[in-house]
Amino acid sequence: MTKPAGRPTDAKRWFIRGRVQGVGYRYFAQRAAVELGLTGYTCNLDDGRVEVYAVGPVAKLSEFAGRLHRGPHWSDVRGVEEQEAAIQKYGSFRIT
Repeated sequence: MTKPAGRPTDAKRWFIRGRVQGVGYRYFAQRAAVELGLTGYTCNLDDGRVEVYAVGPVAKLSEFAGRLHRGPHWSDVRGVEEQEAAIQKYGSFRIT
């Protein structure tokens, strides 16, 4: 998909498992998304995973994915599932 200006934009959803709740993972994801100019959200799931949804340029989403695999210092990322997602409009990147 492309924006009218021809700049490729996409949306992705990630499900991160491991020690990712209670270690600042959502705040880490939010900071990284803001630095990269992405919009979307991150939230804790009841099963212990963190969900992250982001919209932005394909190259920035790829860089963001790399950061999600590493996580913050206190986390222990054991797996990241990535999915294509429909583009939804968000004005910022928020923690829900």
